[in-house]
Amino acid sequence: MENNFCVSTRGLTKKYSKFTLGGLDLNIPMGFSTALIGANGAGKTTLIDILCGVTRKSSGEVIYFNAEQDISDPALRERIGYCASNAFFPMGFNAKDIAVSMEIAYKSFDRQKFAELCEKFEVDSERTKKPRPMTKQSDGNRMRTCLAAVFARNTELLVLDEPGSSLDPLMRDRLCDRMRGYLDDGDGRKSIIFSTHNIADMENAADYAVFMDRGHIIEQGFIEDLKEKYIIVRGDAENYEKAKPYLLSGSHNRTTFDGLSLSENAETLAAMDVDSEAPTLQQLSVGLLKYAEEHR
Repeated sequence: MENNFCVSTRGLTKKYSKFTLGGLDLNIPMGFSTALIGANGAGKTTLIDILCGVTRKSSGEVIYFNAEQDISDPALRERIGYCASNAFFPMGFNAKDIAVSMEIAYKSFDRQKFAELCEKFEVDSERTKKPRPMTKQSDGNRMRTCLAAVFARNTELLVLDEPGSSLDPLMRDRLCDRMRGYLDDGDGRKSIIFSTHNIADMENAADYAVFMDRGHIIEQGFIEDLKEKYIIVRGDAENYEKAKPYLLSGSHNRTTFDGLSLSENAETLAAMDVDSEAPTLQQLSVGLLKYAEEHR
C-alpha cells in the first residue's frame, strides 16, 4: 500500500552542544518490526525519545500513521506503547503500583493481562503475596516488568529502547516470540520500532533495519533486501590487495582476509578465488558500521 508507514520523518534534527541528530528522513513501514542499529552514541535513544515525546525535536517533522499528529495528543499516545531502557517506573513501585498507575494513564491497559504477562515473564505480579519494589529486583526483572506493562496495552505501535539488553538469552528468545505475536495479532496494522545491541539474538524479531552512525542514517531497508544487496567475502591473504578495492570494510591477517562487499562484485571477486555468501544481520551490521567509521 502506498505511503503505508507507521512513522515518517522529514529533516528531523535534535541539537545538543556536542551531538546533533539528523537531519533524518525516514519512512518506517507499517506492519513490520524495525531495528535501529548503531554503536553507542549513534542517536538511537535520542530518536526514540523524540518519537515518544520524551525529548523535543529541534526542527523537522514527524508523521505518525500517515497523518500529521502531535505526540502530545493523548489520543495518539493511546496508540503508542513506549518502554525505556532504564528507570521506566519509579524505583519504589512494585507490580501493584505499576498496575494502578498504568490503569489511570491508559484507557486500554488490561490489568488482568498485565498480571498474566508478569507470570509468563517470571517476575512479581500483583498476585504475588508480597511483590517486591523495583529497587529489590535485578535489571533483567525490571525490564521484564516494564515489557509486561507495555504489552498489556492495546496499541498499534511499540517503541522499545534496548528491550533485550538486560535479558538472558532464553528470555530474549521469548521476547522475540512475543514481538512476532504482537505483529501477527495486528494483521498488518501493528508495528514495532526497537533499538538493540544484541543483534544476533534479536535478528528473528526484525524485518526492517535502520543503521545509524553519529546521528546520521547510513543504510536502511528490509533485511532480506539488504542481504541480497551485500555479501560477506573470504579469501587467502595473497589475494587481499586485488580484492581490497571491492571491499567496503574488512580485516586481514597473514593467512586470510574477510570483509563486506556489494553483491554486484560477486563475479569479479570469484574470479580472484574469493568466496562469498549472504551476510547475517550481525555481519552486515559490523561491516556497515566499520565502513561508516572509516569514512567519517
